[in-house]
Amino acid sequence: MLANKIGGLTFENRVDRVSVYGSIDITKDKKGLEAAQKIAALLNAVVEQLSSEKLPESIPPPKETDTVRNPFA
Repeated sequence: MLANKIGGLTFENRVDRVSVYGSIDITKDKKGLEAAQKIAALLNAVVEQLSSEKLPESIPPPKETDTVRNPFA
């Protein structure tokens, strides 16, 4: 799994999905423009990759994880 951060956003390239989480403020300045361009380039790469593959109609959502007691608490 590869992770890429842009501002407060994290993009994780996983086996069967790309996960995006976090938040970012895209400001009306050169830094905001740079962040927006990086996000657009990354998402365009995702779209290009998906467009080049034979895809199923859908895949199941990720499995729920079990919560366990913290052994260090």
